[in-house]
Amino acid sequence: MNILLIEDELPAARLLAKLLAEHCPQGRIMATLDSVEAASQWLQKPPTEPDLIFMDIQLADGLSFDIFNQTEVRSPVIFTTAFDQYMLKAFKVHSIDYLLKPVEPEELVRALEKYERFFKKQETFDFGSIQQLLQAAVQRPQYKERFLVKSGQHLIHLPIADIAYFFSEDKVAFAKGNDGRKHIIEYTLDQLEGCLDPRQFFRINRQTLVRPEAIGKISQWFNSRLKVELLPPANDAEVVSRERVAEFKKWLNGEG
Repeated sequence: MNILLIEDELPAARLLAKLLAEHCPQGRIMATLDSVEAASQWLQKPPTEPDLIFMDIQLADGLSFDIFNQTEVRSPVIFTTAFDQYMLKAFKVHSIDYLLKPVEPEELVRALEKYERFFKKQETFDFGSIQQLLQAAVQRPQYKERFLVKSGQHLIHLPIADIAYFFSEDKVAFAKGNDGRKHIIEYTLDQLEGCLDPRQFFRINRQTLVRPEAIGKISQWFNSRLKVELLPPANDAEVVSRERVAEFKKWLNGEG
């Protein structure tokens, strides 16, 4: 079996090659290409047609569906991607499989088994539908992944994963780190609410945006409100506004 890898991340390409050597010993990797341009040129005049292509969605110079616009792809494709699996369920419908990074051996084996079934049936692949699905997937909102903050005399990157919650104090916005340190953020809370993933952060009141992991004990509070103890601790317990309580409960329950 001749296999073509289209992947711009060297560690990911090496991992996939290693897994293929273990779980598809009859496979021979013809080439590993890292861009839309390189893949399009190679596929226009391949030494021989690949039996199967593993294709990353985001490449060094664009999105992989651009390859389909530049040349005819005659081989079945298994996509590799870091996108959320729920965004890509429709790939299954169109007889195309995909693997979430980092690729798990069991998922690779299942994808190869699916390829074998379709290969024997000589089924065709609807690349026009695939392009529409890819475009829909990559057009989802882009949320901030890190902030540039001051630490002493230096500037450092503060990843979103290291932030427990944001709060406003004397008209200045701060990020409270998981380590308990606070950093000035050059955004207002309104701006933060617009650029953070709403699945990860919820504005419980005018002064505070929190993530689920930062929520400690929750208590009933007067006037149908909730009192929340934050982790790391804040100066005072936070109160969830009455008008936000129902939405807050849904968010905590994963329904938001």
